[in-house]
Amino acid sequence: MNFASLDDIEALALSRMDRNTRHYYESGAIDEKTMAANRADFDRFLLRPRVLRNVSNIDLSTTVLSCRVAWPVAFAPSAMHGLAHPDAELGSAAAAKNTNTLMTLSSYSTTTLEDVIAAPSKNIRETPFWLQLYVHTDRTISETLLKRAEAAGYKALALTVDAPVLGRRLNDLRFKFAMPKHLKLKNFAPEQGVMTASERNANPDASRSQKGSKADAALTWRDIAWLRGVTTMKIVLKGIMTPEDAILACEYGVDGIIVSNHGGRQLDSSPSSISVLEEIVAVVDSFPGNGKAKPEVYMDGGIRRGTDVVKALALGAKVVFIGRPVLYGLAVGGSAGVEAVVSVLTEEIKVAMALCGVTNIEQLRREKCVVKRKFKGLENFKL
Repeated sequence: MNFASLDDIEALALSRMDRNTRHYYESGAIDEKTMAANRADFDRFLLRPRVLRNVSNIDLSTTVLSCRVAWPVAFAPSAMHGLAHPDAELGSAAAAKNTNTLMTLSSYSTTTLEDVIAAPSKNIRETPFWLQLYVHTDRTISETLLKRAEAAGYKALALTVDAPVLGRRLNDLRFKFAMPKHLKLKNFAPEQGVMTASERNANPDASRSQKGSKADAALTWRDIAWLRGVTTMKIVLKGIMTPEDAILACEYGVDGIIVSNHGGRQLDSSPSSISVLEEIVAVVDSFPGNGKAKPEVYMDGGIRRGTDVVKALALGAKVVFIGRPVLYGLAVGGSAGVEAVVSVLTEEIKVAMALCGVTNIEQLRREKCVVKRKFKGLENFKL
C-alpha cells in the first residue's frame, strides 16, 4: 500500500469508520486544547540543516531496554483494535513483527495477550512486546494479568500513571460510546466486569456497580515495590509530565518513563508532551544514580511526521511512540496498512536525518540538531 503521508492514511481511515469508532479515536478531553497542542507544539522547534557530509547510509536502529529494534518508533498502547479492523491486535502485532517494531499491547485489547505475542510474521528477528497495565482496585485482576504476560514472553509492563480518574471526554458523554457486541475485552473474564474508560464515561451507573474492576485511584509510588514483587518484567511508567515526577521515578528505580499526556484524553490544559520533554530528559540525565542505571526516557503525543520524530530524538527521547496512526493504518488495510504507516515515517525520518547531516540516532542527539523557535518567522534562527 502506497501513501504520501500519514494524513492521507488518517483521512481514508476516518471516512470508513462508523460514528461510534470515529468519535472514540478522534476525541480528547474537554475542549481538546492539549490534544491540539500535542501536534501544534512541534512547530516550536526547528531543525538545523548541515551540509557536505556523507549521508549515503542512514541507520535507524536502536535499543529499547537492551532489545534491538529496527527504528526509534514504537507502537503505543491503545484499546480495542477490533474497532478498526477484523484482524484487531493480530494485525498490529504482525506489522510490528514484520518491521521489527516494539509494540505495547493495551490490557484492554480485543485479542488475548497470548495470541498477540504469538502472531505469525515474516520476520525471523525477535521483536519485543510490552504490556500496558492499569492497576485495578481488585489487585488480583492485575496480578493475574502480569503473571500471564511474563509467562508469554512480554519484556516489560507499561504502567499507566496518569489516569487515577477518567478524563472528561465530551464525545463519550454525548454519543454514549459502547463497544460493539461482537467485541470483548479478551484479557478479562466477563464476571470481572472490566470496562474501558470510554464505556465508564458513557455509562456511569454501570461503572459504579463494578468497583473492583476500576483503576485504583489510591495507587502511589510505594506500589512500585508491590509490582516488583509480582513480576520480574521491566517497569515503565507511562504518563510522566513534570521534572518532579521524573525525579521520583528515578528514586524508585523504574526502568523507563514515557513522557505522555494520554494523547490529550485526560487533563485538558496540561502541556504538550514535546514541550516538556527536554526538561525531563535533563533531570533524568543529572540524577545521581550511584551506580544504578537511570530510566530510559520515551515520548508519545502528536507525532505525524518524520520531522516530529527527529525533533523528539534530538531533544533526548530514546524512542517515540505512536498510537492513533497505528489504528488508522489498521483501519485502511490491516497489517499492510500499519506497515504503510511504518514505511511513510521511516522514509520521512531518513530524509530529515540526511538533510540534518546525521546518519544514526546517537549522532542525531550529539549534534544538537534542533533549536527552539522563539519568534515568528526565521529572523532569529541562528545556526
